Amino acid sequence: MAELATIARPYAEALYKAAAGSEFAALVGQVNAIAAVAANADLRQFADNPKVEAAQVFEVVSAAAGGAPSAKTSNLLRAVIDNGRLAALPEIAAQFQALVNTRSGVSDLTIQSAFAIDDAQLADVVVALEARFGRKLNAHVEITPELIGGIRAVVGDEVLDTSVKARLEQMKVALTA
Repeated sequence: MAELATIARPYAEALYKAAAGSEFAALVGQVNAIAAVAANADLRQFADNPKVEAAQVFEVVSAAAGGAPSAKTSNLLRAVIDNGRLAALPEIAAQFQALVNTRSGVSDLTIQSAFAIDDAQLADVVVALEARFGRKLNAHVEITPELIGGIRAVVGDEVLDTSVKARLEQMKVALTA
């Protein structure tokens, strides 16, 4: 949703500018934790209740995210809650992660596979994909049984689809053309 991205961008950029280089890893973890909590529909319904004060929402989100966040993360959370932008927090986390990745030269990689991939296989796949995409990759694996076999690698807007499903679709197009 473009509107959510537009709302989230200033928050993510402000947090990025406020953070020092050594803090990025800790902040990414904390922002992702509060974003995961904020993604919960029941929590957003609680936060939207006019009888609930902003301080109560802050305490609930902080506690659910695993305790007291750092000062910068607390300030971000307070600003988001005060401005009624709790629903934008997952997008803020994604944009902050993208800014940190750009700074460090790393891109997020989503590997969709029909079957579970063990650590050794994942390491081999990541090495091959780093060579293919020409940059360091931070891998995340999703199990997608519809692929039948093979993998589908997504880095930003680039997709490398070597799945059986994709090959069957290519064959279908070739045969019906």
